[in-house]
Amino acid sequence: MANIKSQKKRILTNAKAADRNKAVKSELKTRIRTATDNAGTPEGEESLRAAVKRIDMAAAKGIIHPNSAARRKSRLMKRFNLAAK
Repeated sequence: MANIKSQKKRILTNAKAADRNKAVKSELKTRIRTATDNAGTPEGEESLRAAVKRIDMAAAKGIIHPNSAARRKSRLMKRFNLAAK
């Protein structure tokens, strides 16, 4: 543990941010999995839209890199289109 007061505070704020980021990443994985599983079903389009929205929101918040978001969306669309055929 740090001895400097500002560093102790920084450790606490970093832990809070890590918890928030973990929640967003967890939801992101869930939405992607749901979209992949529902591909080719009537609710598939809606789950795909929700997953893409969550990917974009995570990139906008800086939780994932914008290039990573683009790659994830591309791979998700590829899997979705293959399963829909």
